[in-house]
Amino acid sequence: MDVRQFVRLGRKIVAVGRNYRAHAAELGNTVPEQPMVFLKPTSSYVTQGRPIVIPPRVTELHHEVELGVVIGKEGRDIPKSSALSHVAGYALALDMTARNLQNEAKKKGHPWSVAKGYDTFCPVSDFIDRDQLDWSSCTLWLKVDGQEKQRGSTSNMIFPIPDLLAFISSIFTLEPGDLILTGTPEGVGPVVPGQTITAGLDDFLEMTFPVVGPR
Repeated sequence: MDVRQFVRLGRKIVAVGRNYRAHAAELGNTVPEQPMVFLKPTSSYVTQGRPIVIPPRVTELHHEVELGVVIGKEGRDIPKSSALSHVAGYALALDMTARNLQNEAKKKGHPWSVAKGYDTFCPVSDFIDRDQLDWSSCTLWLKVDGQEKQRGSTSNMIFPIPDLLAFISSIFTLEPGDLILTGTPEGVGPVVPGQTITAGLDDFLEMTFPVVGPR
């Protein structure tokens, strides 16, 4: 499989929550002792040229900018020491979150699948070859209607990428085309129909998505 086509051919999106201390703090969450993992369906992918759609049940949709890791080589129980050899490249991603639904789920002890899994809730950039990016110290940023909301360095991850791949592959076999979302820095917040999200990696890459209401 050509991993550049991960959006079309990838089998799963594995997301990591609370991987930046400041983000955990801003939502009043504790910092996890091991990676907090959840899944998003691949039907939530959306690429540039299409909008992020707010569904009828969602009264508060939040942006979360993240570095995505695209898997290039299958692996199970991957050692940290060789984890990066399983990486084909990267993508910038947004983990769009229906915060009102997530808060309801948290109170009931329910999973986050609904809050995280609607169509268009995983906007992504084009594929980035791994040699083009230093994953350990790149800057993620996000603007809403030109106003900066998020900016943070991947150097502040609680669990860096080798640790994440080792942990996740002890649960799920990682397959070519899978996408790992590595968590978001602080500054998450709401968007409403008519607004535009622009996000980037340093000055290297930029992507833009309009936000629209229910169809």
